[in-house]
Amino acid sequence: MVRRTKAEAEATRTAILDAAERLFEARGVSRTSLQHIALEAGVTRGAVYHHFSDKAELFDAMMKRVKLPIEQARAAMEQCPGHEPLARLRALLITMLERVATDEQTQRVFEIALHKVETVDELSTVRTRHRQAVAEHIATIARCLEHAGLPASDAIAVHGLVVGLMQTWLLDRGSFDLVAAGSGAVDALLNGLSGRLSARAG
Repeated sequence: MVRRTKAEAEATRTAILDAAERLFEARGVSRTSLQHIALEAGVTRGAVYHHFSDKAELFDAMMKRVKLPIEQARAAMEQCPGHEPLARLRALLITMLERVATDEQTQRVFEIALHKVETVDELSTVRTRHRQAVAEHIATIARCLEHAGLPASDAIAVHGLVVGLMQTWLLDRGSFDLVAAGSGAVDALLNGLSGRLSARAG
């Protein structure tokens, strides 16, 4: 009986998170209330409050279900020290692009994080988490570049290129091939950085 109760509670929590994901994408976060989410999920508002104290906590739980590409790649990028750090970095960046291009839930969550989080006080914790994730991702790229003998400051350019590509693609998903265009852009940037290093060595 206890197992069934836990399973039912988890099913309700999942339904709430699924509903929030759909509504945040369609309406924006600030214009979506907990009552909207309860109606969409087919549960009472009390059920929503049973699982989440407020909208910010619900939003954070939704984001944690599907790690953003920059967060997912961060742990893997810690493997950059060693053989061919730039080749490893390239592979991880392309994997990020492929994840966004092919996974619909990742697309929704990334769309919400980039375009649907309005600047309002109730979402300050959400913005803080996103800023921390970006800072950590840039720092990890910087370490990869340093292992390749490149300046850590170039990490901003690498991060900006990949996130900019994903953001542009999400605005109009049929406008270009994210993986093909992204791979070419990543190669051009990394080759340029490598060439600059070679020129200095020469």
